[in-house]
Amino acid sequence: MISSLHISNYALISKIDIEFARGLNIITGETGAGKSIILGALGLLLGGRADMKAVRDSGSKSVIEATFGIDGHGTIERILKDADLDMIPGECILRRELSPGGRSRAFINDTPVSLATLRDVAMRLVDIHSQHQNLLISDPDYQLRIIDSLGGNAPLLEEYRKAYHAYRIALKAYTDTRESIRRSQSDAEYLQYQYEKLSEMKLRPGEQESLERERDILSNITEIKARVSAVTEPLSGRPGSALAQLSEAASACETLASGVGETSEEDNDSHEGGLRALAERLQSARIELRDIADSLQEFENSLQADPARLVEVEERLSELYSLEMKHHVDTCDALIELRDRLGEQLKELNNSEDVLSELENKARRAKKEAMMLAQKLSEARAATSADFAELLKTRAIPLGMPNLRCEVALTKDKLGPTGCDRLDFLFAFNKNQALTPVGSTASGGEISRLMLCIKSIVAERMELPSIIFDEVDTGVSGDIAQRMAEMMSSIGRKIQVITITHLPGVAAHGHRHFKVYKEDDEEATHTHIRALSEAERAPELALMLSGSSDDPAALANARALLKKAKA
Repeated sequence: MISSLHISNYALISKIDIEFARGLNIITGETGAGKSIILGALGLLLGGRADMKAVRDSGSKSVIEATFGIDGHGTIERILKDADLDMIPGECILRRELSPGGRSRAFINDTPVSLATLRDVAMRLVDIHSQHQNLLISDPDYQLRIIDSLGGNAPLLEEYRKAYHAYRIALKAYTDTRESIRRSQSDAEYLQYQYEKLSEMKLRPGEQESLERERDILSNITEIKARVSAVTEPLSGRPGSALAQLSEAASACETLASGVGETSEEDNDSHEGGLRALAERLQSARIELRDIADSLQEFENSLQADPARLVEVEERLSELYSLEMKHHVDTCDALIELRDRLGEQLKELNNSEDVLSELENKARRAKKEAMMLAQKLSEARAATSADFAELLKTRAIPLGMPNLRCEVALTKDKLGPTGCDRLDFLFAFNKNQALTPVGSTASGGEISRLMLCIKSIVAERMELPSIIFDEVDTGVSGDIAQRMAEMMSSIGRKIQVITITHLPGVAAHGHRHFKVYKEDDEEATHTHIRALSEAERAPELALMLSGSSDDPAALANARALLKKAKA
């Protein structure tokens, strides 16, 4: 149940705090006082679209927060746990904040959440029924949701949806492949021609880059040889070359080491060892340079002008470039990829019948699985529909519809996201009247009464903690209004009911009565709400009856209504 509601800086509301009670809570007030504003704020907690124009003071944020008692509602606790949200023993706090800059934020137990998560939790805590929702009663999808909710079909429906999704994927794979094969078959000869031409080229990975390097060398062989010579010349063994000088330096270092070693001083032993090590390093450097010189000379000797090979390389590259231009690619590797892809397409064409047959069988199996689950759904819905029609009739007849007959027509439809059923709620309100869809035969008052009965059934069966009725008694009066009030009061003995009403006969049945009113100050108009004491209830009902809170006859009538409601 909703234990408290806080609204600040929203529309005409500066700040209000409401403490709701168990049972039937009544909200009354003059037209335009702001009852719909409170309902709109509650709608935001159910994930409704935020209108930033509703932020009253552009200098601060708007906050709507409700605290719900959730003792005994394990589903909510499970959802909170699965979402890794903080738990508050026995409570769940939902909050929505609207900033002047246009940002909307949602919280559950002070933890930021997505709007989808807020909606998922809120829809299991409270149901808001407003006048415009009466039109839903004639919507087949809404009717189907009612039957599935009452039948507890959610697990089966989820299993079916997965199977239906798998079927749709399998069917799409089959139809797409069939169309692809059809298009490919019409181009089969051209595909074969392209594949053969590419295969005849005997393409090799990296071939283009290798040929381009070879062409560059063959085209510039004289210049390259000259550059190599410029490197090898200083490394030759001729007098004055780097190798000759290194050899002389190594010999000199050896001589120096020997001269130092002939002395008798002990300190010179270490100098001799160091000099000989340096001589060895010079010899190693000379050997390394000699090896480099030999490698360069070998490379230079391999550089031989070969005009015929150059022509051959350029012709091969020309063929590659031509093919790349034709197929709109940039490299030889891309041509190889294209060739292999064409090969796979031709292979698929050759095996197209087998491929299609396999995909078709897979789609048939998936459809069979979906159909089996759809049939289970149909059977479950049929059983629930019969019980629902009888229960709805039982509840609606006392509300001034003594001749009511009700039937839920379940007809087969094509396989879809919710199964293969179409539901129609059929009603007859008069004797000898044929059963017809509710939208074409019921008056506004009759639809209001039917929706009250449906909502009461759904709320009880689904164990919703709270349900809110927004002027569900519109279009009724007198004894019928009295009976609707009694029904809401009866529902209130099982779950929390919050009812916005203009009928004093309905308001008299409330366990707690709130009045919404407006006040003006020097700057603006403000909406307020307050709980009425028992002493204040009769004057309020009198005001609703006659327009005056102190009219003796109206006060007497009001006290009679309150006494009758308590009885």
